[in-house]
Amino acid sequence: METLGDRILKLRKENRFTQAQLGKASGVSRVSISQWEQSVNRPRGESLIALAKTLDCDPDWLLHGQGSPLPVAWDNNVEPVYLKPQGAFPLISWVQAGDWSDISLTSIHEADYYPCPVKCSKSTFILKVVGKSMNPVFTEGELIFVDPEVQATDGKYIVARLEDENQATFKQLIVEDGQKFLQAANPNWPTPITPINGNCTIVGVVISAMRLF
Repeated sequence: METLGDRILKLRKENRFTQAQLGKASGVSRVSISQWEQSVNRPRGESLIALAKTLDCDPDWLLHGQGSPLPVAWDNNVEPVYLKPQGAFPLISWVQAGDWSDISLTSIHEADYYPCPVKCSKSTFILKVVGKSMNPVFTEGELIFVDPEVQATDGKYIVARLEDENQATFKQLIVEDGQKFLQAANPNWPTPITPINGNCTIVGVVISAMRLF
């Protein structure tokens, strides 16, 4: 017979969360998720609601296995009460980001996944900031969510690929009098501004950022 722990484990894997990721998204510890999956303890109150919201399911179904697993709806049947989070997206390497469209499914399945805190497309991916070129706006080790379907306009922070590089770069897009530039946020960076033309492909726009700790 399927238990509460079985249902949590099944939905966690379907959503590609680790126990730590699900705990963070639900506001509890990894240990709590582990105990729930083993049916040692049960989520209650706000913890139950947060867990059901993260897993996009009805909390009563999650707890008892009765009724429909789908979230309950408002009275007008237009919008669900327990809104689905924006999804979980892969943390990839900067080399992969330079050729995102050609990443193999094996690489994606091996990646760590994190939920995006803002509205985004299904093509969104995550990069970890390296170096100090974007200080103090973004700091090393911070995760940035990149959406390839967002239009890159003046002032947006973007991930781009230069023809003579084998990996992507993270800079701010500046457009002046029809000319485009990539600008580092760090005023002390050795090459703060790089002119671009046909030698640059914009991979995506940074839509959000987060720290793991």
